[in-house]
Amino acid sequence: MTPILAAGLLDPNFGLAIWVALTFILLLILLRTFAWGPITKALDERETTIQTSLDQAEKALAEARLIQADNDKARRESEVEAQRILREARDTAETLRAEEVDKTKNQLRQMQASALAEIERERDSALVALRTEVADLALQAAERVLGESMNGDRQRKLVTDFLNDLPTN
Repeated sequence: MTPILAAGLLDPNFGLAIWVALTFILLLILLRTFAWGPITKALDERETTIQTSLDQAEKALAEARLIQADNDKARRESEVEAQRILREARDTAETLRAEEVDKTKNQLRQMQASALAEIERERDSALVALRTEVADLALQAAERVLGESMNGDRQRKLVTDFLNDLPTN
């Protein structure tokens, strides 16, 4: 019996073939209407979305490169500016230092001149005091030698005249 059943399956049956063909065509129409259309539409939309995303990504990448180039340029410019500021600061510091050195030297010269003037005044004062003392001693010596006393004004005039005749060294 088994071989007989198998023989019936292999026999051509045109009615069944027509129904299978009709069912297949109907399935194709239904799939095309309800499945392939929405699937291809979804795939097209997905492709469009992906392409838009890729275009936006390329645009963003180009903008990022421009921004990076601008940042690099700004960084280089800021480095140049920082070096210029440092150079100016060094020059200013050197100028200030030189001014302070000159100011200190001038102060030292002024102090030295003041000290020399003070020494000169003290020397002159000491010379005047020494002349006065020498005059007094000379008068006392002359008084003893002469044995007579001269009045103080006359004595001073004589000594002052004598000292004025002497060299100032």
